[in-house]
Amino acid sequence: MTRLILATRNAGKITELRAILADAGVTHELVGADAYPEIPDVKETGVTFAENALLKAHALAKATGLPAVADDSGLCVDVLGGAPGIFSARWSGRHGDDQANLELLLAQLLDIDTPHRGAHFACAAALALPDGTERVVEGRLRGTLRRSPHGTNGFGYDPILQPEGDSRTCAELTPDEKNAISHRGKAFRALVPVVKELLG
Repeated sequence: MTRLILATRNAGKITELRAILADAGVTHELVGADAYPEIPDVKETGVTFAENALLKAHALAKATGLPAVADDSGLCVDVLGGAPGIFSARWSGRHGDDQANLELLLAQLLDIDTPHRGAHFACAAALALPDGTERVVEGRLRGTLRRSPHGTNGFGYDPILQPEGDSRTCAELTPDEKNAISHRGKAFRALVPVVKELLG
């Protein structure tokens, strides 16, 4: 059984990918970056989600000698030309300040009418092997941006994105409902055949 490492210290992400792999009959052992605390976090210097995911996956594969999976994701707003995009987590200038990021984005879209508030969450998931082999897949969740936050589940921009075909925001969905349609869930599921192809 091959050990597979996921470039995250987020327990929820590890649980999600473990479940997706198990459902597909993939039995490789999945661990997070916490299993290798001596390896520093990788700077995300890419200009696309795919580039950032590959940077992290290659760095981990090289450092551990194991196949590595990494993902990068964010919110892409149509009228902002795809922004915040890769800057989603630091849109307000402070990395990871969800409230400030949300407030700034809502202020920027204040005068935009509902038909023009289209947006999507995007996620790129990469698998890199120690020999340099790489694959990237992507997942998207399209929706419309509400004018104020609704719901307390989720994080980031979840309280303002209302998925297509639903009357609730991502933050009003149960974790299972969100995982079933989420951009990251779609990307991770698209990665399963790649893992099977490259790792058996």
